[in-house]
Amino acid sequence: MKILKRNQLVILVISLMLVTAGYLNFTSTNNRMNSTEVIADLGDATLVNSNQVENKLVENGENDVRTEDTSNIAQNTTEQTENNETIGNETGETTETNQTVENQTNEIIETAQQDTYFTTSRLDRENIYSQTLETYQEIYNNTNSTAEQKEKAIQEISNINKIRNAIMIAENLVVAKGFEDIVIFANSNSVSVIIKAEKLEPEQIAQIQNIVSRELEVGAEVINISTK
Repeated sequence: MKILKRNQLVILVISLMLVTAGYLNFTSTNNRMNSTEVIADLGDATLVNSNQVENKLVENGENDVRTEDTSNIAQNTTEQTENNETIGNETGETTETNQTVENQTNEIIETAQQDTYFTTSRLDRENIYSQTLETYQEIYNNTNSTAEQKEKAIQEISNINKIRNAIMIAENLVVAKGFEDIVIFANSNSVSVIIKAEKLEPEQIAQIQNIVSRELEVGAEVINISTK
């Protein structure tokens, strides 16, 4: 009986030892698994956080690049706009200057042409009178000319000189009244008066007619007045 109990006790002790060993083994295994999961979780968390940080840095870098590029583009656009405005202003100023110079040049040319017209017209008129006088003088000096021809020549020479003097006096009197320039052409049936002016007032026309009519001894109806 005692031997049996002793064997049972031994078996019970061994069973307890086995149970205890199994429990310890199970506990150790669970601890290792939990540690692995924690490490895995921490690793995943670290990996995820690293990727996020890296992506964030990349995004920030791209944003910085984009911002810098946008700033550069905006600055370049502003500078280009300012350059275009400057070029536009300079072009406008150059165009206005060219137009002003062109207008002044045209005025000078027109004035020169007018001055040339009056000067040339008087010279041409004097040349005609000189040639006519020379012709009548040759008739008068020609021994073959009759007395009547010589008398006619002397009369024409006197008339031409009279008209020349009258025209010269009339032109000087008109200029003395404030007109810039004048040229007068006298024919047998009419008198042409050209005044250097843009336009003439009625009282100015009357003033010119009175001077020309008195000096050339002609009626106002045969006097034609124009401007140039």
